[in-house]
Amino acid sequence: MTEREKQEQGEVLEKTRRKTDKPKLYKVILHNDDYTTMDFVITVLESIFKKSPSEAYRIMMHVHTRGVAIAGVYAYEVAETKVVLAQGYAKEAGHPLRCSMEPE
Repeated sequence: MTEREKQEQGEVLEKTRRKTDKPKLYKVILHNDDYTTMDFVITVLESIFKKSPSEAYRIMMHVHTRGVAIAGVYAYEVAETKVVLAQGYAKEAGHPLRCSMEPE
């Protein structure tokens, strides 16, 4: 029996919905080094990670005092893009700033 015949006979057709999972999130981590300036790290946080000046300063100080800090949490593709942009920008400026990502 086709769906059309079922509708004509008064049967109710169910439409199943696929359950979609939320995308897995990834932390973008900045690593401390002895050569990248604090001002440059703040610039990266403000321009690439869209942080406010006060938030950028707080994250930079966390990197400076503890060695690493989370710059943001994003979907995989966004996190990967931000890591590449930050490292490319640092390389152009002559800084060895290291950025990585890991699952949340």
